[in-house]
Amino acid sequence: MDIRLTDKVALITGATSGIGEATARVFAACGARLALTGRNREKLQQLQRELHSDDNRVFILAGDIRDAAFRQQLIQQTVQQWGRLDILVNSAGIIDTGTIESTDLDQFDRLMDVNLRSVFHLMQLAIPHLEKSRGNIVNVSSVAGLRSFPGILAYCVSKAGLDQLTRCAALELAPRGIRVNAVNPGVVKTRLHLRSAMDEAAYAQFLEHSRSTHPLGRVGTPEEVAELIAFLASEHAGWITGVTYSIDGGRAQTCAR
Repeated sequence: MDIRLTDKVALITGATSGIGEATARVFAACGARLALTGRNREKLQQLQRELHSDDNRVFILAGDIRDAAFRQQLIQQTVQQWGRLDILVNSAGIIDTGTIESTDLDQFDRLMDVNLRSVFHLMQLAIPHLEKSRGNIVNVSSVAGLRSFPGILAYCVSKAGLDQLTRCAALELAPRGIRVNAVNPGVVKTRLHLRSAMDEAAYAQFLEHSRSTHPLGRVGTPEEVAELIAFLASEHAGWITGVTYSIDGGRAQTCAR
């Protein structure tokens, strides 16, 4: 299947690493014009240089996705730059450890703010522009939105909320021609866990253990998830909305072990 996003304008959050960065690369290869955001300006500039072509197809804006004013600026400047918005990919996200007893309120609020509240607001801001283009939204959720895992309670709750946000918004926006879907990856080799409480040695052990918890016997790659996002954002998925699409090597089908 040849996925084409020629001249579609895609806004991708969390574009400086992991699934967000891979999505930017895949979308660029599919012909999209890009608005990319993340907190690390240097990484954004490097990615822009790598993806930049003579016809100036990559726009970057660095900032904190938790900041409501920045979210408004992000939508406004994307539309000012390209004149339209066709695709919103909400890939920015964080993870942290904690149980029902050990998770403090600041930690809980931080996870909800990044993983759920900011996504809700960006979706809300994007609606008028996506309605004009009959565009779509793809949210990056997790297997943790579909299944329960101990020790990452706030993360699981935030992703479960994101899945329900995806489904409810899909029903509400369908009459306006806007599709809303989510991808739910299992363990993917990115820097996500290293930015939380894990060091390199613990992460290596986690990845090795994850080979046994995923029925296909390995963890995923950011590129595999990015290709699914590109499919859901393309015309090939024109009759798909409201899905929370597992891409997890079978992880969501397993029992706890």
